[in-house]
Amino acid sequence: MTPAILRNRDFTLYWAGVVLSQIGTRGTVAANFYQVYELTHSVAYTGLVGAAQAVALLLLSPLGGALADRLDRRRLLQAAQGVALLVAVVLSWLTLAGQAEAWHVVLSVVLTTAAATFDQPARQALIPALVPRSQIGQAVALLNPSRELAVLVGPLLSGVLISLAGPGLMYVVDAVSYAVLVGVLATLRISKLESSGERRSILGSIAEGAKYIAHRPLVYNLMLLDLSATVFSAYRVLLPALALDVLHVGATGYGVLSGAPSAGALIATYAVFRTVQRSQRQGRVLLVSTALYGISAILLAHSPVFVLAVLAALLLGAFDAMSTTIRHAAVQIDTPDEIRGRVTAFYQMSSRGGPAIGDVVVGAVAGVIGPVGALTIGGLGPMVVAGWSWLRGGVVRSYTGIVEADDEGVGEDDEDPEEERRPVPGA
Repeated sequence: MTPAILRNRDFTLYWAGVVLSQIGTRGTVAANFYQVYELTHSVAYTGLVGAAQAVALLLLSPLGGALADRLDRRRLLQAAQGVALLVAVVLSWLTLAGQAEAWHVVLSVVLTTAAATFDQPARQALIPALVPRSQIGQAVALLNPSRELAVLVGPLLSGVLISLAGPGLMYVVDAVSYAVLVGVLATLRISKLESSGERRSILGSIAEGAKYIAHRPLVYNLMLLDLSATVFSAYRVLLPALALDVLHVGATGYGVLSGAPSAGALIATYAVFRTVQRSQRQGRVLLVSTALYGISAILLAHSPVFVLAVLAALLLGAFDAMSTTIRHAAVQIDTPDEIRGRVTAFYQMSSRGGPAIGDVVVGAVAGVIGPVGALTIGGLGPMVVAGWSWLRGGVVRSYTGIVEADDEGVGEDDEDPEEERRPVPGA
């Protein structure tokens, strides 16, 4: 039987649009790195692409969250996608005309990431307006693997298009993917909720979001779990060294090793979906998955042969998918509609900013003690935090999630009772 959530016309359209947009975005990031290096032949300059993403994300996320709670979230999403579309069009024109310079590419990354910081909080906060509250976990379980699919397909598509006509063709495809999502958003049927209450200043709204998190043990403990994995066990920055200097498998082996975590996440999709749909012990599953993520990182560090390393990377992706989905769904379920954008934005700073910080921290440690030692120490981080959270009990271990009572939910015509939905302000 088809899951009820896939019979929800609006969510299915939204999901398809997001998948296409993410593939375009991931392919463009790969093309950005390639083009900057091709233009400069400088690894340091190429690193500015990642630095530009981190700076824009950390500086603008709180503002994006505040706007997501003040404005029509669908319109905000369309505006953010429109800005990114315009950037992609300009960069594709410069590239195809042979006039692109490295600073053009880096500037485009800053602008696109800036748009994404307004896009992501609204994108996540829109989910409860599309599905009944009992299906929020399932929605996140379907949306999260889309990222992993994009990580696999996007760079592959980028490589093919670059070989055909250079990076400019990838930017054209990216622009088309943005246009499709803008069109999809225009067709969605979303309940409106009239805004009420005192309208604070932007800074006051941001402070209110931070204050809410400070008084919600579940949310800030979930952020701590997230950071324990992304900062201490930032394995991706070590994969080149592990592939080339430890396992001696060359560029092809590095490619396989890089794709294995995303493949593991996709393989685990069914198990993740069933867990958030049925399990009433999601907090315990989250803590166990987080600890196993750390163990998998240590296994990757000490794998004596390539096959074991790939297996460890597959496990990393699977446990990451399970823990990430439960965390993201819990934040959406626990947060009231009127503040969801701001909370999502702050959470985004840990979930997306953590890996950028982790690359710096783990990379620096690896420079002193080597990649094996750095990843071994890093793997202990999520194990210790998850073990401590388990032993002390509390809101994370006791978290049950929202479990669907039956599989009869949203039909093809999206005729659920309105009271099941939790419409978002201005959506």
